[in-house]
Amino acid sequence: MPPETHPFIRRALELARKSIGLSEPNPRVGCVIARSDGTVLGEGHTQQAGGPHAEIVALRAAKAAGHDVAGATAYVTLEPCSHHGRTGPCCDALVAAGIARVVASCQDPNPLVAGQGFERLRAAGVQVDVGGGAAETRELNLGFFSRMVRGTPWVRLKVAASLDGRTALPDGTSQWITQEPARADGHAWRARAGAVLTGIGTVLEDDPRLDVRMAPAPRQPDVVLVDSRLELPASARLFQPGRRLWIYTAQADAARADKVRALGAEVIALPGPNGKVDLAALLRDLGKRGVNELHVEAGHKLNGSLVREGLVDEFLVYLAPRLLGAGREMAAFGPLAKLDDATMLDFTSVEPIGPDLRILARVRGRDAF
Repeated sequence: MPPETHPFIRRALELARKSIGLSEPNPRVGCVIARSDGTVLGEGHTQQAGGPHAEIVALRAAKAAGHDVAGATAYVTLEPCSHHGRTGPCCDALVAAGIARVVASCQDPNPLVAGQGFERLRAAGVQVDVGGGAAETRELNLGFFSRMVRGTPWVRLKVAASLDGRTALPDGTSQWITQEPARADGHAWRARAGAVLTGIGTVLEDDPRLDVRMAPAPRQPDVVLVDSRLELPASARLFQPGRRLWIYTAQADAARADKVRALGAEVIALPGPNGKVDLAALLRDLGKRGVNELHVEAGHKLNGSLVREGLVDEFLVYLAPRLLGAGREMAAFGPLAKLDDATMLDFTSVEPIGPDLRILARVRGRDAF
């Protein structure tokens, strides 16, 4: 059976999905080690940063079960790493264990790997086959691929709105437009992100925690706040023990910065035009900090700025079966001079979540990297 349809690649992809919300900033990878007769010797998926990668977990599982992996095949969803990071090279561990063949879905886009893992395996006499599950692996790791290729996270903007596109009443009242199943689903999307971004307007109005409470979360995402004038109050619920808070500002007021730093936040000055934060520079900085997926939960003004500057990759929209008439829109940008100037989207998923509807819409062409 060719690698592209091999069931062990499918199983490795299932395992890789277990790394969602766990492995940041590392990619989500699964591995199955099996003999030629189909006997599975060990399997695993990448653990938390600093923990073992999928190949190491699978090798350890095989050893714990008393299996000798010499001559076996390792089916893995991404090229085994070849560099020393928090852990040693996985390709060396596979060679040392006597693995005879590696079937990998695709090459690692990390410049520190980028084919070198395959080269080292082949140089050691290991047969390497590439292909099968490549599209699924890339989609599962779109944030990692984005950071490695573009230098910025995959930006997903989440909105909860009425059917006529209103996210709040004119006075700002928005709790709750959608029902609990949609809110829990939104928390699951928060959990998979490396960081959650919001604006100071949302904090001053709603004082959100932006943590994951309604879904399993092996780790809490970091928090990113756009606060041009450093107005964040000391009482804000964004301050949580053990959780990183990065505040991006447009001013260099040392006294205000020292106050929020004393509460545990990091302040980064990235001034842009008109006294605002340079949002494109913010994304580049988050890429350097290892954020693969950035989950945006902000107000209509910051949403509008991100859309206007072409910085959003994907929209996660929950539509409630109700009409609000007047109210706040999803994103305040425009007006457009002509229809051809519209941001074009492709629907990638539309499905009911309880009584509400969840739409995933990708900005056309944003995944072409």
